[in-house]
Amino acid sequence: MTRLVLASASARRRELLQQIGVSARVLPADIDESVHNGESASAYVSRLAIEKAEAVRHQLENDEVSLGSDTSVVVGGKILGKPDSLTEARVMLHLLSASRHQVMTAVALAGAGSTRHRLVVTDVWFRPITDAQIDAYWASGEPQDKAGAYGIQGLGAVFVDRIEGSYSAVVGLPLAETAELLEEAGVPVWQLSVKN
Repeated sequence: MTRLVLASASARRRELLQQIGVSARVLPADIDESVHNGESASAYVSRLAIEKAEAVRHQLENDEVSLGSDTSVVVGGKILGKPDSLTEARVMLHLLSASRHQVMTAVALAGAGSTRHRLVVTDVWFRPITDAQIDAYWASGEPQDKAGAYGIQGLGAVFVDRIEGSYSAVVGLPLAETAELLEEAGVPVWQLSVKN
């Protein structure tokens, strides 16, 4: 049986893996997350997921594979990172207010011989957000470590009018695509253990 190493310190990603019955050894990857000149948002997210998975490959045991993932909030082709201040959060949340944006999440699985990845794009619509709501949300502490300055799985859910696509990808890990990659690599997922 193949075992999984999660190349991320994200508690959300660990929880999502546990949701599908997968445990993982945690070995966070340390990579440069700068956007390359002329790089599209989809290429950026995919590259980071692959680089994270491959960054820890040399530390894997023979029966392990590593999983890397990256999530970006994208508005009009512009990648919104994590806000460094209330001012940045205000700019981001005003961009998202009363409009549609995309959340792009890539997942990559690296083993001894190859790396496979998937990219998932989810459309998210926000209702209008007031300045007072933005200030109160920032004071909660939630948006400070979230791409696009919000977390759909937390208090930020009140801003979301609807989504089209993968909810788990917006949280940080597309579970259907991740399960597919894990199955291909021989890592057991809960439904794969069920006998017919």
